[in-house]
Amino acid sequence: MENIGLGIQLMVVGMATVFLILSILISGGKLLIKFVNRVAPEEVVPAKKTASAAPATVDAGTMQVLQEVVRQLTGGKGHVASAKKI
Repeated sequence: MENIGLGIQLMVVGMATVFLILSILISGGKLLIKFVNRVAPEEVVPAKKTASAAPATVDAGTMQVLQEVVRQLTGGKGHVASAKKI
């Protein structure tokens, strides 16, 4: 019976130690993140604007290929209304 009590005591001490170390690690990580964000904030890069206002459309050959692919995949039920290059 003495061994069971010692085993339970060791288990409780071990679990408490792991919990304490993990909580210290988590708090330290959060503090480090706050410190780094305060000292060296991330630079904001403005988005690049495109030269043309209208997006470029695909050529006729590519549009035919897209329509054929969609027709085969949907069994003739689907169609492509428009396609734009991104």
